Amino acid sequence: MSSHFSNHSYNNLDLNLYTCGKESCTSKHSYGPAIRSGYMVHFILKGKGIFKVNDKIYHLEKNDAFFIEPKVLIYYEADEVDPWEYAWIGFNGVQAKEYLSRTCINRDNPIFQFEAEGSLARCMESIVVSSTLKSNKDLLLASKLYEFLYLMFELYPNQEVNNEVRQQRYIKEALLFIQQNYSHFITVSDIAKYISIDRSYLHRLFKQQLNKSPQEFLLHLRIEKSCSLLKNTSLKIGDIARSVGYKDVLLFSKMFKTVNKLTPSEYRKNHQK
Repeated sequence: MSSHFSNHSYNNLDLNLYTCGKESCTSKHSYGPAIRSGYMVHFILKGKGIFKVNDKIYHLEKNDAFFIEPKVLIYYEADEVDPWEYAWIGFNGVQAKEYLSRTCINRDNPIFQFEAEGSLARCMESIVVSSTLKSNKDLLLASKLYEFLYLMFELYPNQEVNNEVRQQRYIKEALLFIQQNYSHFITVSDIAKYISIDRSYLHRLFKQQLNKSPQEFLLHLRIEKSCSLLKNTSLKIGDIARSVGYKDVLLFSKMFKTVNKLTPSEYRKNHQK
């Protein structure tokens, strides 16, 4: 006995649910050897069976799940005595590979366990049930698929990738904070406090990702903005200094000359239209 949903309309190019369903298999019922066109996840609800991939055979039972990557040769078969019942979803999209890289589940590690009454199993069941709606189910299914992948990230994280994503987020948040606040009297400590990390860790991230320290980045941004004001306005040097985050005009002039080899007045004389 089986029920399934199939969709090839690709309503969402980033992430698209193209199949889902539930099946109670007969003895020795099998699929393959063959490849799938998209990613698939099967949850075993009852019974037993085997899954073959990469020349490995996995003996699976209730509360085990197996993951299938596209274009990878696989085979699975229900047990002769206690054939399995499983639910599945299949999805694809231009962002699917990147999203899945955030989990530790992949072609080399395709087996994981789930709780029968846990959030991931409930989400899978909700996707299968929602697929039976007669109309306007595309948005609902899309939202539930994103929820399913979110739960995968939370329950089976790829720590290495998650650390990289976290570091990139810190850098992005720091750069945004600097862009929005360089005209105020902010310090590197203010930046670190805003994104809730240690100042020394922020320094290390900037050196790794941008090849300059947060202080150097802030300095060069302020000087860049001051150059624009010197060229395009008639503001006094002191007003420009305060406009880019310097209370002390002498300090501003000193830092400006360090970067440009000219004083602000000399720069204005050479560049103002």
